Amino acid sequence: MGFLKLKPVVLRRLKFASFLLVGVLWFITTLIAVGIGFLFGRSFSTPSYENAFESVLVTRVIDGDTIELEDGRRVRYIGIDTPEISHPTQGQECYGLEATIRNQQLVEGKIVELQKGIENEDQYGRLLRYVYVDGVFVNAQLIAEGFAYASSYGPEKRYQQVFTQLQQYSKLLGRGLWSACP
Repeated sequence: MGFLKLKPVVLRRLKFASFLLVGVLWFITTLIAVGIGFLFGRSFSTPSYENAFESVLVTRVIDGDTIELEDGRRVRYIGIDTPEISHPTQGQECYGLEATIRNQQLVEGKIVELQKGIENEDQYGRLLRYVYVDGVFVNAQLIAEGFAYASSYGPEKRYQQVFTQLQQYSKLLGRGLWSACP
């Protein structure tokens, strides 16, 4: 009879122990899965970004989103597109000259920091980079001031959402090309 009185207590302890064991096993399995996912994900599927910056002198601004460096290399800004100043079929596009002048004000004759994206070059052999000068993220600044459009092409998507939001803000305020161009 004494054994029957202890049975509910023993069952409760067994249930608790089994729940505890399941919880511990789940936790360990999760840790292993996360660890394996982290190791393999970083090795095989995550794009490799080089976070090292290269400091260079800008000798010439070609247009609103392209510059020439001291060593002759050309750099195309990642994630933006500005109106052209000499489009092959359309000539000068609305706000192209203003975008070029603003880019000159920001970077020409200055030391800039270049940050590489996923792809090194575009189809024309220009380096693809994010550009910073005096603590200003030039790619983003040109969009925010209404001199450039957010433009996503290729696998590089690092700042796409930020650029798109800056464009919406600039458009809402009617800055630059958003009020000057049809």
